[in-house]
Amino acid sequence: MVFVVPLFSKMSDQKLIMNMIKITFPDGSIREYEVGTTPMQIAESISPRLAKEVLAAGVDGEIFDLQRPLFSDASVKLYKWEDPEGKYAYWHSSAHLMAEALEELYPGIKFGIGPAIEQGFYYDVDPGTAIIKEEDLPRIEECMRRLVAKEEPIVRRDISKADALRMFQEKNDEYKVELISELADGTITLYTQGNFTDLCRGPHLPNTGLIKAVKLLNVAGAYWRGDEKRKQLTRIYGITFPKKKMLDEYLQMLEEAKKRDHRKIGKELELFTFSQNVGAGLPLWLPRGTQLRLKLEDFLKRIQKHFGYQQVMSPHIGNKKLYVTSGHYAKYGADSFRPITTPQEGEEFMLKPMNCPHHCEIYKAIPHSYRDLPVRLAEFGTVYRYEQSGELHGLTRVRGFTQDDAHLFCRPDQIKEEFCKVMDIIFIIFKALDFKNFEAQISLRDKVNREKYIGSEENWEKAERAIIEACQEKGLPAVIEYGEAAFYGPKLDFMVKDALGRKWQLGTIQVDYNLPERFELEYTGEDNRKHRPVMIHRAPFGSMERFIAVLIEHTAGKFPLWLTPDQVVILPISERFNEYAYKVARQLNEADIRVQVDDRNEKIGRKIRDNELKRVPYMLIVGEQEEQNEEVSVRKQGEGDRGTVKLTTFAGQICGEVDAMVNAWQADLTETSAE
Repeated sequence: MVFVVPLFSKMSDQKLIMNMIKITFPDGSIREYEVGTTPMQIAESISPRLAKEVLAAGVDGEIFDLQRPLFSDASVKLYKWEDPEGKYAYWHSSAHLMAEALEELYPGIKFGIGPAIEQGFYYDVDPGTAIIKEEDLPRIEECMRRLVAKEEPIVRRDISKADALRMFQEKNDEYKVELISELADGTITLYTQGNFTDLCRGPHLPNTGLIKAVKLLNVAGAYWRGDEKRKQLTRIYGITFPKKKMLDEYLQMLEEAKKRDHRKIGKELELFTFSQNVGAGLPLWLPRGTQLRLKLEDFLKRIQKHFGYQQVMSPHIGNKKLYVTSGHYAKYGADSFRPITTPQEGEEFMLKPMNCPHHCEIYKAIPHSYRDLPVRLAEFGTVYRYEQSGELHGLTRVRGFTQDDAHLFCRPDQIKEEFCKVMDIIFIIFKALDFKNFEAQISLRDKVNREKYIGSEENWEKAERAIIEACQEKGLPAVIEYGEAAFYGPKLDFMVKDALGRKWQLGTIQVDYNLPERFELEYTGEDNRKHRPVMIHRAPFGSMERFIAVLIEHTAGKFPLWLTPDQVVILPISERFNEYAYKVARQLNEADIRVQVDDRNEKIGRKIRDNELKRVPYMLIVGEQEEQNEEVSVRKQGEGDRGTVKLTTFAGQICGEVDAMVNAWQADLTETSAE
């Protein structure tokens, strides 16, 4: 039970009420506290244990420091380490702790920005003539630990723009001066811990003593404010935890992640490569990688055919006017390759940044009745966006990538049904590729500010209700985020956890009221009048490049049998049996089994070890006995010897195993329909 004691027991009831505020908790309960009460005091009033664990607070949707007083009624949520907001405050304060250590070790160092990120934090710094290298990180860590032991309070204070400018001009920190010059007076705050003061909006921990386990991870270069024309700063990445055990587990995960790095495995398995002659960020798919990618595409095409999609194709370039009409030039112009001029004066083309404008024109080419809808147009369309060289990373950040794009043109009353069907497709893909752990986020309009959204109130309500009901019908737990919808419609995003517990955004379904208006798309309704269709964007894979990168790291390159580039490798025990090995390969090829022959003049043990590393699911060992009996000795990846069987029996088993995998979704849909 919580007792609220007034500051002055003899004050009048009216004055007491005026000095109290109402705090609403996530469960809907309301408690009264004195004006000026802090979130930490609220936590202490609930339980001492909570007060020890809480790291930050949500106040009317904004993250607050625990020591920041509250002066009016508010909705309050207390965040612990388990909450993303708690980690954000923890890692934000850790960035400041690192900065404090850097200022002590490198006098005169200047600071850019130092945010919390999804895993840890970084700070961009200008050390002047000094050079900070990887081998310097342990020394910085040790300084951070000394500062942690001091348990320095982290104190927030408001400052005028003039005073803030003066302060950082005196420090000769031009980066902070630039940031301050862009801020409005009355909105600027500083945070101080020990001898270190930084420009920051917060939030932060109450003190540095809560940061228990520290690890600085690596050093990189980063252009100031992401502009390649400006100075390159030193970016130092780090991570911290409340317990050393958590840090140890994280570092172990990082080691496993290095082994699973898609760039490393992609090279080992000969899936893809890059060439500076072709251009940075433009992947080249090798035969094995192409085989894998085409299998994924074929799998989705079969599913889409079942759900009534029509395949279309569009060119890799388009007239600049097309993207001006769609709004993509305004949105992606700065991140696009420069327009391509032609001998005709004033004519400009662009490498395609998105597929949707092309699909709008395809829809528009044929008149449609309400009976024709929904129209579902699908394309594996390659698009191009200029990523800065420092942002490129393997297949996950590239300049040319292929989206498994589809655009559904439907009536408002069909949105829910179409959402359910797209969700079915995404579930099929996740199950086939063993993504068992995923969650969803529904992005809806801001509850109050509705001015920035286009489309009628009625249509928005229908779309938002349709998404929520679709998730409920499918039994999909989903977090609702208000204010996160795009201006042109609500959306549903799928967040997948891979085998290492890392989150990846895979699969998006987006309602769009904007493009049908911009392209003046129509259908003839039952009332014989013209109506605007609703457009739904969906991409279960997202981009083929990024999806395959995630899949490689999720599986560590051990792909499902139906998908792996090489399903079988044949190992003759000596050169005498090479001819039989190739005969076996021909027969398996005829059964549509992907097979290779390892005819190197090596001992059989070496061949087995090498092909285990290549992650080939089945190895067939052939020698004199196998040749005489038209048999093969079977070894399975990770299981070892499976005995000797007739070649025809093995081929039948493999075909049956693959067939069961690639067609399981049809049985699942039949079972669901029967229910």
